[in-house]
Amino acid sequence: MERKEKEGWKRKFILTASGQAVSMLGSHGVQFALIWWLAEKTSSPLMLGISGIAAYIPMTLLSPLAGIAADRLNRKFISIFSDMAMGTAALIYSILLYTFELPVWTVLIMLCARGIGSTFQQPAIQSIIPQLVPADRLLRTNGWMQLLNAGSFLLGPVIGALLYGLFPIHVVLISDIIGALFASLALAAVKVPPLEKKKREKQNPVREYREGLEIFKRDRRLLLLTGAEAMAMFFYGPLSSFYPLMTSDYFNLPAIYGSGVELAFALGMIGASLVFSSVVRVKDKLRVSMGGLVAIGIISSLCGLIPASWGGWFVFAFLCACLGAASNTHSIPLTAYVQETVEKEKMGRAFSLLTLISSAAMPAGLLLSSPLAELTGVRSWFLIAGLAITAITGGVSLMGRRNQ
Repeated sequence: MERKEKEGWKRKFILTASGQAVSMLGSHGVQFALIWWLAEKTSSPLMLGISGIAAYIPMTLLSPLAGIAADRLNRKFISIFSDMAMGTAALIYSILLYTFELPVWTVLIMLCARGIGSTFQQPAIQSIIPQLVPADRLLRTNGWMQLLNAGSFLLGPVIGALLYGLFPIHVVLISDIIGALFASLALAAVKVPPLEKKKREKQNPVREYREGLEIFKRDRRLLLLTGAEAMAMFFYGPLSSFYPLMTSDYFNLPAIYGSGVELAFALGMIGASLVFSSVVRVKDKLRVSMGGLVAIGIISSLCGLIPASWGGWFVFAFLCACLGAASNTHSIPLTAYVQETVEKEKMGRAFSLLTLISSAAMPAGLLLSSPLAELTGVRSWFLIAGLAITAITGGVSLMGRRNQ
């Protein structure tokens, strides 16, 4: 009987994770094609920065509501509805692009709609995992989930670049709805155990969200790490909007090289995911997570020192692989720590707060970085961001040691 139960949770987890991976495969492909299309049409760091703001502003504004919804309502329904809403938005935009000559700026509306869907979908699916997986397996299952995600991140840009080279952008968008359908059907087939909620008086949303804040206030080490992440994301977040221009403008190379950078980043993510899912047993998850954040700063600095040559692009791709590994080294232990230590009925709010940190920091960073990159080139922001992140994480690490 015990063996059947173990196999049962594994089947549920694999079905859920694989569905999400396929959905992200379509999303990454579409996102790569949209950003590359925007980069080719405008050749402007400012426009790419604005596109990043359009995608992340909904997360900043709606994350508190999304966290409360994930704790109050059916997480499975929220995840399916959000995924299908993003796919439907892509389908509608595809039809409009085919029917009319839309201006390039309309892609900002599409990115904003995707941002809204992602804001509600992320905390819901992250909170479902602990309902399916035993507590002692969370680090490894998060490693496996990130491995599947990284595989989608790896193949998505390659597929996106291939489709973008063969078909107009409105055809490429259709892959998003296909991925959303697959993920929704997979999750619909999974029976999620009901969440046992403590009986209490009905609270207003503001008070409920304050309960989520108390999670971080009570855990000083988690508070320091998330504070460091918030400051680091101000500098690191905008870099994701500048990758296409590093390839197309700085290195003067075509879209296939742009997908090569994305592929390198994904390979780094996969390497780290494999380590966490099968090899490493982490005792101090928060220390390892902080180490990943420090590595992000150092590697970003090195990206800002690369010369504009064909050989320099290969160095850049290698460093992007290292960035992918550092990113998962930061996120996997942090996610597992939150899933292990936070009460299940408050987990949606905890994850929405983590989403809020990055989503609020990125638009703010883009407001500074986009005009600066427009004037001095995108490479300069890699160097500035890397040095700032290294200084921030080093300072916070010293604070944490003094308080121990």
